[in-house]
Amino acid sequence: MNENQNNEGQKQGQPTQRNRRPNPHRQNKPYKPHPNRKEAPKEVDGNQVDKSSEKNQNRKPQQRNNPNRRPGSNRPQQDNAPKQEEQQPNRPAKNRPNSARNKNKRKNPTTVSTEMRASIDENMRLQRQRMQPWKKMDLGNKSKVRFTPLGGLGEIGGNMAVLETETSAIIIDVGMSFPDESMHGVDILIPDFSYLHTIKDKIKGIVITHGHEDHIGAVPYLFKELKFPIYGTPLALAMIENKFNEHGLKADTSYFRFITKRKQYEIGDIKVEWMHVTHSIIDACSLAIETPAGILVHTADFKIDHTPVDGFTTDLQRFAYYGQKGVLCLFSDSTNSHSPGFTKSETIVGKTFDTLFDIAKGRVIMSTFSSNVHRIYQAMQRGVEYGRKICVIGRSMERNVETNRALGYVDIDEKHFIEVHEVAKYPDDEVLIVTTGSQGETMAALNRMATDEHRHIKLKPNDTVIISASAIPGNEASVSSLMNKLMKAGCTVRYKEFGDIHVSGHASQEEQKLMLRLVQPKFFLPVHGEYNHIARHAKTAVECGVDERNILLMSDGDQIEITPKYLKKVKTVKSGKTYIDNQNNMQIEDDVVLDRQKLAEDGIINVAAQISQEDQKVVGKPVITTHGLVPDKEDKKFQREIEQLIETVLLNLKPESLKNHKDVENNIRNVIRKHVIRTKKRYPLIIPTIFIV
Repeated sequence: MNENQNNEGQKQGQPTQRNRRPNPHRQNKPYKPHPNRKEAPKEVDGNQVDKSSEKNQNRKPQQRNNPNRRPGSNRPQQDNAPKQEEQQPNRPAKNRPNSARNKNKRKNPTTVSTEMRASIDENMRLQRQRMQPWKKMDLGNKSKVRFTPLGGLGEIGGNMAVLETETSAIIIDVGMSFPDESMHGVDILIPDFSYLHTIKDKIKGIVITHGHEDHIGAVPYLFKELKFPIYGTPLALAMIENKFNEHGLKADTSYFRFITKRKQYEIGDIKVEWMHVTHSIIDACSLAIETPAGILVHTADFKIDHTPVDGFTTDLQRFAYYGQKGVLCLFSDSTNSHSPGFTKSETIVGKTFDTLFDIAKGRVIMSTFSSNVHRIYQAMQRGVEYGRKICVIGRSMERNVETNRALGYVDIDEKHFIEVHEVAKYPDDEVLIVTTGSQGETMAALNRMATDEHRHIKLKPNDTVIISASAIPGNEASVSSLMNKLMKAGCTVRYKEFGDIHVSGHASQEEQKLMLRLVQPKFFLPVHGEYNHIARHAKTAVECGVDERNILLMSDGDQIEITPKYLKKVKTVKSGKTYIDNQNNMQIEDDVVLDRQKLAEDGIINVAAQISQEDQKVVGKPVITTHGLVPDKEDKKFQREIEQLIETVLLNLKPESLKNHKDVENNIRNVIRKHVIRTKKRYPLIIPTIFIV
């Protein structure tokens, strides 16, 4: 093969290879067989076959005396020998003729016809359309809606949001949350309603998703300020009615509007449909909201339980229906966004109850959330099966059980129930007590039993206490304290050692993914949870095809504007919490709570003194008391320090300053504060009381 032929056979883009210089020590002689070797020709079907042709019958035999061949080109290549390119990576590969190269190419047996290509393109177009149904929306639509969370973001509980169009607004849930340990004397927290007062003329109604306290607990407090029609399922509104009766708002039940699921209700220029979901309470719903700007879906709290206690599964068909129509924005529950897999079914807890009731020797005391009616119902069913009488203790538990019995959700005959004063009449192994207090609340029935303060129930060593709940974030210390008290009383406590003693009512990651795939929204706003929960939920949404640019992470008070073209934050409105004392259902002012915190953390100093206006000196001895600042043994020393400070202040005061005792008090307060900060590094409350004589 000459150089021209070599260039013709060269692959496109591959550099040509120069012929190597022949080895001067090697002679190209004609092939001669070894004189002692006799090679008999092999016969195949009567024909003599050369060995070289046997190795490769399709290969043309090479002429060994070809003057143009390169040295060594006639050497047979072994299958397991490394190729020359691998042995010498810096050298270009040998050129092969087109015929040899084409024979090594894999032949494609499929012929892509015009019709086949058209079918592939059409299927791909339909797939894209199916995965992004929101593209059906009219991008020329100039309408917009605004969504403003006033509670439930950056926290667990206290869920409340406002959805506004140009002319109408609805409130989605009005929930409460629990205080932390620093909020002394505060029982519950409710959202700040200031923003609602500014748009009260636009608000057409309150939309309730379900009857949990963190979604309805603040409704009576709102009604003391503003009143609007309330739309919800019968159970949710019945639970709100119980609250209204406690707050003296019984007449306001005239604002109730009972809804039917899968039916649209016009509230101003907004249409709302309730869609059934499974959760840890009966009759929980998600919302499909049609606005002039497009369709919005708000899941509220949900999980996807395929075997719920009542048999009514999540209405996945309805979510898919709206997803097919094209959803502008999805608001979805983020509480369990860090939990992989699926949330277990509620019926799993019933099987655990079977085991616990079977091994219990004495009374069974079961505590859970009073609104978790399916959990309570399963415990009651086991109580009946094991021949136990049922005693319900705790105000909220009694009220919720009776409400659900009246509505037909708890179908247990009256003969199985006993009153609390009748418990002592029955043997221990024939009693089931269903009570409140699973979160370690101080005034709840279970805590009062544990501290031996309950009037009727005294704990016994053979009692089995089942805590069928998980601690709400912030309540871990209270639950741990309750466990210690119960164990000191000698009870057998069943809590987390049984993995299925409690299951969550919120969707885990795989259920969140299913919801995202059913709805296929253009925009996504994760709700309900702390910042780390909504941030993790946003990552799940991106995995499920939502554009990262179409997701916003909100905080309470952020107002988000949504149109078919964009999603953006436009402003921040006033939000926050109002402190409530449950003993009198009255608000506690912010400064009162701050004073309590300061008293608990830094203590208090009281100073009472008489000052003579004539000589600017203290008459007699000032009365100085401290609490929570210095130990008793240092009281006298600290009092002398304060006396000296007061004398110094009076010496430096101008005579005219004594005419106003408030000015004197402020001067004394400032001097004492600086002294305490310098010496004690504390910031106590300082209350001087000065009399000018």
